[in-house]
Amino acid sequence: MTILEVIQRSTEFLARKGVDSPRLQIELLLAHVLQMPRLKLYLSFDRTLTEPQLATLRDLVKRRADREPLQHILGSTSFCGLEITVNRAVLIPRPETEQLAEKAWQWLSNRNSELATVLDFGTGSGCLAIAIAVKCPAARVCALDISETALALARQNAARHAASDRIQFHLGDGFAALPGGMRFDLLVSNPPYIASAEIETLQPEVRDHDPRLALDGGQDGLEFYRRLAAEGPARLAPGARAMFEFGDGQAPALQEIFEAHQWVIDAVERDLSGRERILIARHAGN
Repeated sequence: MTILEVIQRSTEFLARKGVDSPRLQIELLLAHVLQMPRLKLYLSFDRTLTEPQLATLRDLVKRRADREPLQHILGSTSFCGLEITVNRAVLIPRPETEQLAEKAWQWLSNRNSELATVLDFGTGSGCLAIAIAVKCPAARVCALDISETALALARQNAARHAASDRIQFHLGDGFAALPGGMRFDLLVSNPPYIASAEIETLQPEVRDHDPRLALDGGQDGLEFYRRLAAEGPARLAPGARAMFEFGDGQAPALQEIFEAHQWVIDAVERDLSGRERILIARHAGN
C-alpha cells in the first residue's frame, strides 16, 4: 500500500470515528512511523510501505480511533517551539497556554532589571516554566505541583532543554510547600478550571486521558483562583505581576474574586479564537 492510499483510507476511518482533523492526524502518525518530516510525505505519495511499517501504523491508528490523544501516542508535543514529553500524568499543553507563556516572557523582557523570580503554580509537564526559563535565561523559576509523577516528568523536560539549573521544583499542595521567605516578581498559572460536573461532557481525549487532578476546579471551576487571590499576595515581590489562564465565560467572576482581595486587574487578554482567556493583575499592596 502506498503512502497516498494509506492517508486516504485512514482519513476516512478516523473521520467515521469522530476524530477531529483526521487527515492531519494520519499524516502526523505516518510521519512518525516513517521518521520523516510530515511535508516530505507529499513528495513520496507513491512510496510503498513495508509490512512492519503498516503493522505499526495500524496499531497507532486504532489507538487514535479509540480517542487516545495524538500527543500520548507520539509521546510528546510542541510548546512554544520546544518539544515537551507528555503522558497521562500531566495535562497536554494547549495553544492558549502558549499565549500565557509569551505574555510572561514579554513582561519579563520589558522589565528594567533582567533578574527576576517566577513561580509556575501547578507546573504539570513543566511547559510554562521551561519556556520562560529558555526565553529569559536570567530568570530563576520555581515550578510547583502537587503530583510527584508530574514533577518527575517536568524535571525530564527541563533537562531535555538544558534548563534544569534555572528551575527549582517543589512538591506540595499550594504556597505552603514553598520556603517561607520566597517572593516572586511574576506568578503564572494554568490551574484546573473545569467545573466538576462538566468534566464528563468533555471530549474523550480530555475526559478519559488528561489527569482529573489537572482538570477539576471544584463545583464552579474557580476553587484554585480563590486560593491564588487570597494567598498569592504574601508571595509577591514589590511591582510583581500575576498572569492566569482561565476558562470560557469565567472572566467576570474572576474579576470579582481578585478585586475582593485588593487586586488590580491590568488586562483580560483574548485567545486566538477571540475568547477571554488570560487575566493579568497586580496587588494593590505592592
